Amino acid sequence: MDKIAIISDIHGNLEALKVVLKDIEKRNIKRIFCLGDIIAKGTHPHECIKLIKERCNIVLQGNCDEYFTRDFSLDNNPNNKTDLAVKRISWNKSMLTNDDVNYLKNLPYCYEFYLSGRLVRMFHAAPTKINDFIGNIDTLDRLYSLFLPSDNTVSKNKADVVIYGHIHMQFMQRIYNRTIINSGSVGNAIDVFRNDKKDGNVRNTTCANYAVISGDYNSKDYSNPISYELVSVPYDIDKELLDDDKNIEKEDYETELKKGKYRDMTKINKSFKIRGINPKDI
Repeated sequence: MDKIAIISDIHGNLEALKVVLKDIEKRNIKRIFCLGDIIAKGTHPHECIKLIKERCNIVLQGNCDEYFTRDFSLDNNPNNKTDLAVKRISWNKSMLTNDDVNYLKNLPYCYEFYLSGRLVRMFHAAPTKINDFIGNIDTLDRLYSLFLPSDNTVSKNKADVVIYGHIHMQFMQRIYNRTIINSGSVGNAIDVFRNDKKDGNVRNTTCANYAVISGDYNSKDYSNPISYELVSVPYDIDKELLDDDKNIEKEDYETELKKGKYRDMTKINKSFKIRGINPKDI
């Protein structure tokens, strides 16, 4: 069987990316597909882009790759004019070369292929929007929407398997004879379901995460097997944080890496409430 490693959401975390690439090499996996968000948050976006370009066969654009390489001179969105937004944009762009910016700007939205007869579709967040948030807390209708084609997808067929990133949480789910896989985040893994009394060991979350799929690549033959695996690789977080003095949001970044907890839980709680979930019940 052909093996493919799926990585996503590196977010400038060079140490995590190196550890994942080393683990992929140990497994003798020759194909690596990246689902975007190479930059933002961490202090090594340029180095991460370089490694991704060297090692990945397919690279898609993430919302951060799109956002931080925009030309904001004509942008009238007030959310992009706040002091924090301006600082984030300026800081991220200061670590990128012109070649980096052009590379990120021109990355494709979607990639599709057949694996042991199944149509596999990959994108960063959703078929319709590069920054949509669809996770395992969503309704079946929302989850089903991941399989549907859009103007951004390569084909107009419904997918048998969808693989995406963006939410920074690994999960796998079967619905309607189809499979959803979220590969998790290489460089910024979190768990939004947090409760001081129920939480297990934080090291279960704070790893570098990716996925491996196996099957007959580019084959429409259903007679061959297919398999999916979620992988978590421990890495030296303190080593990654050695350059953190350069980070304009140092404490927030350290919290996410060491505690696996999103920096803005008010935003997460709002997301829960929209979905009819009381954060106090988690």
